[in-house]
Amino acid sequence: MAVRTELHRRSTSPLTHVRNLGILAHVDAGKTTVTERILYLTGAVHKRGEVHDGTTVTDFDPQERDRGITISAAAVSCAWDGHRINLIDTPGHVDFSDEVERSLRVLDGAIAVFDAVAGVEPQSESVWRQADRHGVPRIAFVNKLDRAGADLDTAVASIRDRLHTVPLVVQLPIGSEDGFTGVVDLVRMRALVWADGGDTFQEEEVPDGLREEARRRRRLLDEAVAELHPAALEEFCVRSSVSEPTLTTALRDLTRTGEGVVVLCGSAYRNRGIEPLLDAVVSCLPSPLDVPPVRGTLGDAVQERPADPAAPFAALVFKVNSTATGRLTCLRVYSGTVRKGDTVLDAGARRHERVGRILRVQADRHSDVDTAVAGDIVAVIGLKAARAGATLCAPASPLVLEPPSPADPVVSVAVEARRSTDTERLVTALARLVEEDPSLTVRTDPETGQTVLSGMGELHLEVAVEKIRRAHELEIGVGRPQVAYRETVARGVSGLVYRHVKQDGGAGQFAHVVLDTEPLEEGGDDGGSGGDGGFVFRSTVVGGRVPQEYVRAVEAGCRDALAEGPLGGHPVTGVRVTLTDGATHSKDSSEMAFRTAGRFALREALRAGAMVLLEPVAEVTVTVPDDAVGGVLGDLAARRGRVSGSTARAGTAVITATVPLAELFGYATRLRSRTRGRGTFTTRPTGYAPAPDSVSPAR
Repeated sequence: MAVRTELHRRSTSPLTHVRNLGILAHVDAGKTTVTERILYLTGAVHKRGEVHDGTTVTDFDPQERDRGITISAAAVSCAWDGHRINLIDTPGHVDFSDEVERSLRVLDGAIAVFDAVAGVEPQSESVWRQADRHGVPRIAFVNKLDRAGADLDTAVASIRDRLHTVPLVVQLPIGSEDGFTGVVDLVRMRALVWADGGDTFQEEEVPDGLREEARRRRRLLDEAVAELHPAALEEFCVRSSVSEPTLTTALRDLTRTGEGVVVLCGSAYRNRGIEPLLDAVVSCLPSPLDVPPVRGTLGDAVQERPADPAAPFAALVFKVNSTATGRLTCLRVYSGTVRKGDTVLDAGARRHERVGRILRVQADRHSDVDTAVAGDIVAVIGLKAARAGATLCAPASPLVLEPPSPADPVVSVAVEARRSTDTERLVTALARLVEEDPSLTVRTDPETGQTVLSGMGELHLEVAVEKIRRAHELEIGVGRPQVAYRETVARGVSGLVYRHVKQDGGAGQFAHVVLDTEPLEEGGDDGGSGGDGGFVFRSTVVGGRVPQEYVRAVEAGCRDALAEGPLGGHPVTGVRVTLTDGATHSKDSSEMAFRTAGRFALREALRAGAMVLLEPVAEVTVTVPDDAVGGVLGDLAARRGRVSGSTARAGTAVITATVPLAELFGYATRLRSRTRGRGTFTTRPTGYAPAPDSVSPAR
């Protein structure tokens, strides 16, 4: 049957005819090709684009076309059989998982794409878990059945075993590898066969050679559905089978509750299997009316907003594109209606914004619309400050929706403009970059003075830096950030005498102090003043030999001396200083004199004692498959890590270790390499530890 393009172009307004969904998968599983074929078959585009040619609609960024991967989530819109489909093509690389997180926050359903050869790949598993957290119903599409080694049953087994869900396979391939020509629809027991080129398909009787296998698989499908769905079970007990209407209803119900996942198959590259996939989207995935009303807060009260165009307006911003010509703010409208020219409230920032234009998004192309209603995913122009995660609502009915939580960065690099005249331009470019991608952070290290850019992985940062270079024509230097070292006392001194005398006409300066220094045990504060975990000062002077105001001045001078240690000018921590004696002059002593004496006295005491260089360390929690534990432990040992614990958890091991921060640079990429992308880790700074061979002898 030929595709009825004109019918598919129809767009209806009721919310029951709207589907908001995303495409999820591991990198190179075929997400973008699936999206491209959907746009072509629905008439949204008139020429099929190819990833390897750099001609796809959603991979419009120059870096995406150069690298052949999706970097940013791209929204498109099309119509199929009277239904409006708002589709987001998400990245598949782990470094861009935060883009997937923000997209899932605003979606009602998803298509999970799997490679028929590889099955469930690491990032497929990760995005599946993300969708679980957001409660997003999914259908599965096993792609690339035309490849050598493709096996639907093996891919389905990996879905069952690794994703811990019940796959409900509704299709049987006709042919294999190069001979793959179509599928048997097990629900209607009809064969769908695509002609060469894939623009049209014919509906036929099930081939004789597959009829018995199709009956067997339909029986398995009936049994699997009957185990999960009460109405199907009742019918199965009476008839020993499930009718087509009951089966269709049960598949829809099980998909929307998440108890099962409908599995379809095909080859997007060869244009086979996309039409049944679109039919399954319409049949199984929910409309905005089928999902629970969005919940938000107003003060301490929790409110719900229904997906109703007549309700008060509420929308969530999930993406911001900052361009040279202005800001493009992408949002999901959950309730109410917004019109061009309306004033809306950014509820979190308590700021009013004006909607200049409303755009229907088609990747990097847009078309103006006058209004957007509940269930729509659109972009608006005119908002000056709304960030990703912001709630826009009617000023008279404020509400704050829960924003997506950005992931903690795991990799950092230092960036600087090669020309000093470009420093301000770099600052502006970094601010715009962080505005577009909240998973990036920029900070200035207060000790090294470096500008540090942090993100989800080395590829993430590489892409970000390249974007600045291309978009702003800046020459940028990128380097490993300096580690902020500390120095501490390994062995102190006793009775160090320092005498500060200065006479240059008029009132002079005189201060005489005697100091003891010793290491400060962790948490040690035995009643001295100013204990802050790194420095304690106390006085044992008796008889008023040093007045109290001068004692405070000595303490202030000691604190001045802590800014630079003798080993390398690093801040000093972990030292206890005791003022044991001193002397004053009736005319020349002053607070300034004693502060100066305290500063120089402690500097001499630190040089006279034994000092240790400290390096920052972090507690690293690594989650890896059981079969990768040995390699990961060896790598941690090579990075001077000290393993403090290991626990087993459902086929994975959780390893806890303390690792110097300097050794964690590049660890994300190394871990993924050793675990084939399945390993993850988190870090938590825990303080400082002695660096190797860092003790200076007493002088």
